[in-house]
Amino acid sequence: MKFTMTGSQWVGLGVLLSLLIFAVLGMMFSPFSISQQDLNAVLDSPSAVHWLGTDHFGRSMLTRMAHAVGLSFALGVLCVVTSSLLGTALGVWAVWGGKKVDHILGVMVNILLALPGLVVVLLFAAIVPGSFWILYLAISLVQWVEYFRVVRAITQNVIHSPARQSSQMMGFGHWYQFKRHIWPAIVPSVFTLAAFGGANAILTMASLGFVYVGIQPPLAELGLMTVELFPFYSDAPWLLAQPLVVIALMVFGFHLLAGKRV
Repeated sequence: MKFTMTGSQWVGLGVLLSLLIFAVLGMMFSPFSISQQDLNAVLDSPSAVHWLGTDHFGRSMLTRMAHAVGLSFALGVLCVVTSSLLGTALGVWAVWGGKKVDHILGVMVNILLALPGLVVVLLFAAIVPGSFWILYLAISLVQWVEYFRVVRAITQNVIHSPARQSSQMMGFGHWYQFKRHIWPAIVPSVFTLAAFGGANAILTMASLGFVYVGIQPPLAELGLMTVELFPFYSDAPWLLAQPLVVIALMVFGFHLLAGKRV
């Protein structure tokens, strides 16, 4: 299936790519580490040595921002890939596997939906504080349900369509039927859910950083950096603005990318 991206989607992609390039270049070429302190340069404003200034421990904000953005992208991509693959596969299987499979998967989904997603993530994060992989597991566990529900609903319509039934009567296998009929029908919705899912994963990790149950120091994470820098907003407002602006740009970019395609 061919599609073209709208102007707003190109803008969103450009924003995300720019932030990704910043993260990669910052991690590769910065002469400072994320935990390297210089107590003679505390809360410095942007300069030729520290392009984005230094925080309250004299650490390079450019280095820490680059690592924080990279961490957010890593979590967002991993969560999107895992939840989309799992939700799509189970959504198609629920329809194709018969009433028994559909009923079992439906019960699983209803159990997960009975618990607020953020509560589930907080529970996992509280069990193993600061673990990136636990956050990834918890967020993916919450997000796959949306893919499942959407894919299942679309697949139910496609599976009873004359075109799909004709392919079945002509002897084509399940894989061909999936590629020819089901995948073209679900891919626009999966793409949109993936874009929103990436933004939600980043916001969730930042939210956990706000309450100190997410990524722990000395690692750099956007939500945690915001909390750490908040007491110094009157002395160095440019420092607090940096993680807030980056969070907003990442979410903005993903939301633009999720826009309607033609």
